[in-house]
Amino acid sequence: MLVDNVTLLVKAGNGGNGSSSLLHNGLTFKGGPDGGNGGNGGNIYFQGSTNITDLREFRFKKKIIAQDGIAGGRQKLFGKNAPHLTIYVPLGTSITDIVSGKIYEITDITRMLLIASGGKGGRGNAEFKSATNQTPMYAEYGKSGQEKKLFLELRLIAEIGLIGLPNAGKSSLLSVLTNATPKIANYPFTTLEPNIGMLGTHPIADIPGLIEGAASGRGLGATFLKHIEKTKILIHCIELTDNDAEKRYETVRHEFKQFNQSLLEKPEIILLTKTDLVDEKTIQKNARMFEKQGKKVLTCSLYNQNSVASLQKTLETIIENT
Repeated sequence: MLVDNVTLLVKAGNGGNGSSSLLHNGLTFKGGPDGGNGGNGGNIYFQGSTNITDLREFRFKKKIIAQDGIAGGRQKLFGKNAPHLTIYVPLGTSITDIVSGKIYEITDITRMLLIASGGKGGRGNAEFKSATNQTPMYAEYGKSGQEKKLFLELRLIAEIGLIGLPNAGKSSLLSVLTNATPKIANYPFTTLEPNIGMLGTHPIADIPGLIEGAASGRGLGATFLKHIEKTKILIHCIELTDNDAEKRYETVRHEFKQFNQSLLEKPEIILLTKTDLVDEKTIQKNARMFEKQGKKVLTCSLYNQNSVASLQKTLETIIENT
């Protein structure tokens, strides 16, 4: 099950308290102040990941707390700073601070985003010694770490999106074009969550099958339509074993219109699949029909290696020029 939105409370660590003590050893019974400073609390960072299931751990885990800094000690012993905490979330995750309304976007896997700062450690009484106060007996408490309530929502970042009605061959296509291993079977809704693979250096996502009424909540489409919004190009898979390819195409386009009209403006390629199951006349007839609508049309049979290799090369060329 893909978890694509969660509400999460994060709490950075508190700073350790400063120490209030006077030097006391075998040579000195009552010396000057020697209390050390407390350590800083741990920060909380978010960082991008290519694992689209990384939000799953927050399905039941709703609170993340970083460690507190260690308190200072006598003999000017400084408390240790707490380790920072990094939370990994899938690329395409948006993080909304529910209180302030500020939104952060996770768009790469290298940059660490500071979300909550740890509290600063308190100063020990040695820090307060002065000419007028030789033996201060007070120290600072550590500052509290920031606490934030966040809403995390995943919208996949994939350059290419494979779309189409159930059983159009999207999962099979993804498995031969990339290193992905989606579940494949000959019945509708085999794919229950998006799968991502790499076509060369380009992420490609298999979006679960849409049906008529998906935009208003039918089937699985309403859950995953939003994941199409960030793709650069759409590959609309249409199986030729169906008698009405145009109707299948228009069904998906209608759901796009109902959900978000901007999806209709995305660059699109019509991919006629399962060409090994129909004759050449049927292939040419459907290809001409879509070409008359100004669409770029490709064909593919997964059982023909030359066909697959040609499709891979064509897609790489198209995405590099998009």
